[in-house]
Amino acid sequence: MTSARQQIRFCTTADGVRLAYATSGKGPQLLRVGSFINHLDFDWDSPVWRHWLRELSRDHTLVRYDARACGLSDREVPDISFDAWVNDLEAVADAAGLERFALLGASQGAPIAIAYAVRHPERVSHLVLYGGYTRGRVRWSDSALAREEALTMPRLAELGWGKDNAAFRQFFTTQFIPGGTPEQHAWFNELERVSVSPANAARFMHVTNDLDVSDLAARIACPTLVLHATHDARVPFEEGRRVASLIPGARFVPLDSRNHVLLEGETAWDQWVEAFRSFMPRTQAAGDGVFAQLTPRERELVELIAQGRDNAQIAARLSLSEKTVRNHITSIFAKLEVENRAQAIVRAREAGFGSRAD
Repeated sequence: MTSARQQIRFCTTADGVRLAYATSGKGPQLLRVGSFINHLDFDWDSPVWRHWLRELSRDHTLVRYDARACGLSDREVPDISFDAWVNDLEAVADAAGLERFALLGASQGAPIAIAYAVRHPERVSHLVLYGGYTRGRVRWSDSALAREEALTMPRLAELGWGKDNAAFRQFFTTQFIPGGTPEQHAWFNELERVSVSPANAARFMHVTNDLDVSDLAARIACPTLVLHATHDARVPFEEGRRVASLIPGARFVPLDSRNHVLLEGETAWDQWVEAFRSFMPRTQAAGDGVFAQLTPRERELVELIAQGRDNAQIAARLSLSEKTVRNHITSIFAKLEVENRAQAIVRAREAGFGSRAD
């Protein structure tokens, strides 16, 4: 993967923070929630993330971003809070021009994705949660010792995150990718250092320790896929199972792995890809095949037809007469080789039309 295959831009949040976001691939829109260990540029050719980015960009227009205080986004920010993270997701979705899209929340991104999906049900078509949780480490801890460990991690980050010696960061790396190679461990150690400062890493951990979106999870209305590694060393498997149990109708897929970040070549990664592809709607790009024969105006009409609009509504939306709309539709039906509107709607939706918000 080369840098030419992603485009990095910036947007500004309501509280004045500049966020970096990147787009790659082509097809239906997929937005991945940012977390505190990511860096748009550094991740792109990495031995840990490149297979993820390749897969997510394969059939989709993938949008991802560096969280505030991380990566290429503004590093010095006054507010690091759960509400700020949800607001940042809103800002990126708006800046990228996303209207109705699939949302992927991994790890810390899962509770943020849940909150956004409840706040904007009209915009999220599908929700994918991986390695996530609805409550933070302090809240899921079931013993005094576990809670003490959770409270100690931010202090550990403050003390050792930025040191040249990677020993402190290796503690976290071993939780994220215990099955990684020496090369992958070395790269992830460096990712931690370049992604976020020691002080901000601690601030992130304090917020995630105490969050709880359990009540919001029960209000998710879109199709949801939850995946979790059975021996996840960072977020317990039971938390992933709990996420799926709280979201109405969620599909749950256990993955046989110890890694919090699934690595290329392991069976669990193949399982993740299979589940993801089968869950997502058909992703043929709207400009492919027979639809490439349509004129730009006809493509506009197909989008509106796929949304379920009638001729009068289409005419009003495009400032056309109903007779002109009927003539366009006759041409469209001939090119698509369909006999009626119902067949046209099915064909168009399978090709990716109709996914935009009304």
